[in-house]
Amino acid sequence: MLALFLGAFSTFVLLYCVQPLMPILSEAFDIDAATSSLSLSVATGMLAIGLLVTGPISDAVGRKPIMTIALLSASACTLLAAVMPNWTGILIMRALAGLSLSGLCAVAMTYLNEEIHPRYVGLSMGLYISGNSIGGMSGRLISGVMVDWVPWRWTLGIIGIVALIAAILFMRWLPPSRHFSPRPLNWRSVFSGLSVHFRDRGLPWLFAEAFLLMGGFVTLYNYIAYRLLAEPYQVSQALVGLLSIAYLSGTYSSAWAGSLADRLGRHRIFWLFIVMMLAGLAITLLEPISLILVGILIFTFGFFAAHSLASGWVGQRATQAKGQASSLYLFSYYLGSSVAGTLGGAFWYWGGWNGVSMFIAVLLVVALAIGALHLRRLA
Repeated sequence: MLALFLGAFSTFVLLYCVQPLMPILSEAFDIDAATSSLSLSVATGMLAIGLLVTGPISDAVGRKPIMTIALLSASACTLLAAVMPNWTGILIMRALAGLSLSGLCAVAMTYLNEEIHPRYVGLSMGLYISGNSIGGMSGRLISGVMVDWVPWRWTLGIIGIVALIAAILFMRWLPPSRHFSPRPLNWRSVFSGLSVHFRDRGLPWLFAEAFLLMGGFVTLYNYIAYRLLAEPYQVSQALVGLLSIAYLSGTYSSAWAGSLADRLGRHRIFWLFIVMMLAGLAITLLEPISLILVGILIFTFGFFAAHSLASGWVGQRATQAKGQASSLYLFSYYLGSSVAGTLGGAFWYWGGWNGVSMFIAVLLVVALAIGALHLRRLA
């Protein structure tokens, strides 16, 4: 669990460290908000594509080797991104980092479902998602605060070194799989697994939830910085980075929601956390900055709880090709991040924060309809 926590931590440090840097990248390369958001979107988009490949590969060759190579490669790409002389080079390195990270994201949840006793899967999955939230928080916090003191290139380089150390510890501490049974890698088995997953009553809807919830979550964090850096707030870049402290609420809510689901059932409580996200989003529309921060906190709490429940639910509903099922869930998850995260820039240009909030609200209302009307009926 400690090794997987470190793996999740370094994955999300590397993935989201650029998010608070987007306004600075806009200025440094003379690009708009939507173009700057590509620094995150190309990484999550390539991660999503990689998940379709690394999941089936892990079913054939094993879990630990894939995860170890993923972390080491992504750390190296981040170090290279720090020295790229132009915007195109940075985007290429970010894309390769995202592709590398698919090796851990596709496999970690499957590893947990194989190695942890079913009675404790909810709690262990919650602790793994806690690593996600702390990593995402740390990536944003380190880069957002540090960039006020050192150039952004130094910031990326330091984050790459931190992630490299975490990757080495992960490689040393993670036990080999004890319950892994290899499956031959062939296209017939891949398509057979796809057919099984999409015939399930719940899995396709959980994949849709991943797209919608993550799309809304990333869009909020992508563009809230632009709002707070502008009039009338004009906060410092360091304070924008400190917004990621809201991830601590997700660290608690993911583990708590997983434990609660083990007792009450995911289908009974999942949709309530989407309602919580909508409530937090509504609060961010208010003017006082203190209430905006409260809204972000509530929104983040609800998101990580919902994500923890949905991801654990996928592992339990998949009867075969579990690695592929996890990959499909995360493919939808990061595809939502890539598509909605960039599309939100058009709504920012059109209507500022009100336009972005409207876009997020539409995503969440659809997610709520799926959760309350369909997934709630699944035992």
